[in-house]
Amino acid sequence: MKRTVILGSTGSIGRNALKVVERLGWRPLGLAAKDDRDGFSEQLRAFRPEYAAVFDHDAHSALKDRLPRGTKLLGPGLEGLAELASLKEADVVLNSVSGAVGFAPLVASIRASKHIALANKEPMVMAGEALMKEAARWDARIVPVDSEPSAIFQCLAGVKGPAYGAAVSRIFLTASGGAFYRHKGSLRNVTPAAALKHPTWKMGPKITVDCATLMNKGLEAIEIRNFFSLPISSIKVLIHPQSVMHSAVEFKDGSVLAQMSRPDMKLPIQYAMTWPERVPSLAVPLDLCAFRSLEFYEPDFRRFPCLKLAFEAGRLGGAYPAVLNAANEVAVERFVRGEALFTEIPVIVEKTLSLHHSRDRRPPTLAEAVEADQWARTRAAETAVQIRKKRKK
Repeated sequence: MKRTVILGSTGSIGRNALKVVERLGWRPLGLAAKDDRDGFSEQLRAFRPEYAAVFDHDAHSALKDRLPRGTKLLGPGLEGLAELASLKEADVVLNSVSGAVGFAPLVASIRASKHIALANKEPMVMAGEALMKEAARWDARIVPVDSEPSAIFQCLAGVKGPAYGAAVSRIFLTASGGAFYRHKGSLRNVTPAAALKHPTWKMGPKITVDCATLMNKGLEAIEIRNFFSLPISSIKVLIHPQSVMHSAVEFKDGSVLAQMSRPDMKLPIQYAMTWPERVPSLAVPLDLCAFRSLEFYEPDFRRFPCLKLAFEAGRLGGAYPAVLNAANEVAVERFVRGEALFTEIPVIVEKTLSLHHSRDRRPPTLAEAVEADQWARTRAAETAVQIRKKRKK
């Protein structure tokens, strides 16, 4: 039995992770959530972890009097998340918070030499190379949770890390296409409610909008480049509506290995937690005869410019990926709140990237990535306001 910490326990990944933990007979040592709106206090009563943390300060104050006996509430904000992520007693830390908020807890769990199941791709986009070096330094192990990076991780299981570049020819990174890939006509006036209707997966709002813009695939491409030290030019995105082949690797000898399963996040969550072992899971077995065909299409970079912006930022390197990620988070937040149009998301991101005039292409340090993230959020917010004012004239 392993003692598990789950950051983001009320989100889609977190709720599935709790099902996996129950199935494995493990014990939730600590749980963390953004606030209590999605039933965090109910989770605490149901699972009675030894530790809890809530990011929001008001929710933290309100939760103090509703804790089950035996549960210790850690401090609010990033400090509480980081403390929870580095608990000495923890065997596995699942980081499934959304956005750059997960950066500090990830660093804390790395420096505590933890086994980390990582569903929070944004830190790997911001400073993936530095984080992987930090993990090697502290003997921490990071295993990706998102279905596509997990698929690639599984396909490369027999290849030693330093030899990835020598062995791999191409990465086929699959995407469902999101809510609007088959949408006819202009995307200018699509609503947040429509963007949040993903055809395959049930996820949180930020990643679901990223799927609709295809930014999620761009972020994953940068994550994969950093995780496996592969050139971003070797990564090819394919639209795969059935979401059965979660990604594939083509090797230098022409062989292609793919990881396939039904679209069920409990499978990659469990694999990341139990790695390197495989044990029976809650996932329903894949019936290949149920599919008459598996479709694959080239993505439309012109209709979904976020994908192009992400690959360009990945190609430029330096702090550009951190700027891209921060600007996208701001733009998506504005869209979900009804303060920006869907088609303005890439405009905000592109403008913010254009304001970043750095010729430094070396991978940023952890501190430099955080600095670039904060700078980009300010510039993106200013850009979003300017675009909205211009639209309303």
